Amino acid sequence: MQRLILAVVLIAASVTALAEVRVVATVPNMGMLARTIGADAVDVTVLAPPDRDAHYLEARPSMMAALRRADLLVAVGAELEVGWLPAAQRGAHNPEIRVGRQGYFEGAAHVDLIDVGGPADRALGDVHPAGNPHFYFDPNRLATVGFALADRLSDLAPEHADTFQANAEAFAERAQAQVQRWQEQVAGGSGVVLYHKDANYLAGVLDVPVLAYIEPLPGIPPTARHLRELVQSLQGQDGTILATDFQPAQGAEFLAAQLGWSQQRLASQVAIDATADDYFALIGRWVEAMLP
Repeated sequence: MQRLILAVVLIAASVTALAEVRVVATVPNMGMLARTIGADAVDVTVLAPPDRDAHYLEARPSMMAALRRADLLVAVGAELEVGWLPAAQRGAHNPEIRVGRQGYFEGAAHVDLIDVGGPADRALGDVHPAGNPHFYFDPNRLATVGFALADRLSDLAPEHADTFQANAEAFAERAQAQVQRWQEQVAGGSGVVLYHKDANYLAGVLDVPVLAYIEPLPGIPPTARHLRELVQSLQGQDGTILATDFQPAQGAEFLAAQLGWSQQRLASQVAIDATADDYFALIGRWVEAMLP
């Protein structure tokens, strides 16, 4: 009898292990979304550290090892990871996670992006003709991606489809409620200066004016001349200067000193093992920094 019970337990454990979807996310925000939607049915590995600029990583053997075992690769897309992800995919020798296969999921393909179009000319900076890839600054857009991710996970683990859908709906409801609350809080704000075109999505959703960018072109560090021109154009106005924790501090500090504005450096990605609570707390800190 004991042997029979043990056999049943081992079979159940084996079925559970086979049902688990091995997800590799390129950045922590996408890892959080996969963990939120997939819950216990997924095992999530994140490739990029939360305090690094995902534009400028390098493909590493550890990335390739993770991708080699992956059932699903969850990327931001819109060329955010173009400098390193294709090389990591090739090195992984896992055809199922290549672009166009069921094991490849690109969040940017499922939402309307801003800043779409323009020439793919590196002389114009770190441009993304497919659109601005930082859609995860908008909880509602990220919720839309969550529904698409629930569908893809359902293809891989159909026995959990109802759970995936319910989790996507819960995240979307929370996002909508939070955004509505934040819109009321920041109404009448004077505006922000951003280092890079990243928090544009959040500013747009909240109707907070983006007054300028510290970068003269995306991905190009500010020159002294550009900073002086910003001071001249913004003198006499009110606003706040915001940058992420990995962006250079000198330009923001110079503007803050010259204009008498406050400036803050905030995280743009949650921690590696973060939950939805952590994500909404992160966006909430950006909202607080934009308060009038």
